[in-house]
Amino acid sequence: MSIHIGANPGDIAETVLMPGDPYRAKWAAETFLQDVVCINEVRGMLGFTGTWNGHRVTIQGSGMGMPSLSIYVNELIKDYDAKTLIRIGSCGAMQEHVGIRDVILATTSSTLSTPSIGMFKELNFAPTADFDLLHKAYHAAESKPSPVHVGGIYSADVFYDERPDLNEQMTRHGILAVEMECAELYTLAARYKRRALAVLTVSDHLITHEALPSEDREKSFGDMVEIALEAAFA
Repeated sequence: MSIHIGANPGDIAETVLMPGDPYRAKWAAETFLQDVVCINEVRGMLGFTGTWNGHRVTIQGSGMGMPSLSIYVNELIKDYDAKTLIRIGSCGAMQEHVGIRDVILATTSSTLSTPSIGMFKELNFAPTADFDLLHKAYHAAESKPSPVHVGGIYSADVFYDERPDLNEQMTRHGILAVEMECAELYTLAARYKRRALAVLTVSDHLITHEALPSEDREKSFGDMVEIALEAAFA
């Protein structure tokens, strides 16, 4: 086991879905997987392994923000040899044509900083999704009722943002949505030669100020989980 993941060797599958919320990990595992076993409860960051259509899958919470996600992705790769990591999470739309409950497949993620920023010094590294996963996710999404959008997103390192000027520039340059984890996930995947993708559901809107009530969020996230699973095993 690692410092922050209490799983034993062999407990974690090569394919890992990563919601930020540990209770969303529990909901997704109980809803979509069979023969589910809880493999991690360290610091309340729940993880579960089960099967989907005969394939082993782990669903592990990552916490909020890139520093937290970085801990779990590093340990999943280094200590448990995870091969495919797919973030499943919520995001805030930044374009008028993107609606509440829509699904976004992130091709790349812009950011002010990540835990990896010191490694690149003056270089502005552009982290990107795995194209094979992205391609398969798009085809999976076409059969779902939720509209799907493909493009760049913004990974913020603060939740209570006080930079309206920056949000305006993100919108101006076609950024679809904002969340808090994807850029570091894609950077770590590139570093360790792993596959990564972010499949996101729009839970609120920075322009219209619409938002899903918390009790409706889980019910709206089923398409996102199914798209991630189908992309991983297509």
